[in-house]
Amino acid sequence: MLLKPLAERRSGRFSRERPAPHETRVRVPEAALTRDVGGREFVAFVVDVRYGSKWQEDAIVGCAYRASGNLFIERDNEYFPAALLLGKQVNAVAGVCRAAPARS
Repeated sequence: MLLKPLAERRSGRFSRERPAPHETRVRVPEAALTRDVGGREFVAFVVDVRYGSKWQEDAIVGCAYRASGNLFIERDNEYFPAALLLGKQVNAVAGVCRAAPARS
């Protein structure tokens, strides 16, 4: 849901943007579902990119919500809707992608 639109978004020939990576891969560091403070289930993910022969790990860090399918990405220790990566103007969303404290 995220990588295909990013791959299709190509910069112009003379753009100052970094060129598209040669390859991308998605990893799920913890396969277990986690609940946020609102009780919604999410799973964390990271996207690695390859330019030439070198992989850059954790180029994108985020989470996906199971019920809604909403994706959020981390920037400056805040989480934004993934539309930010596609050039959309979006605000940070409080309380997402953060595990609720464990109950004792």
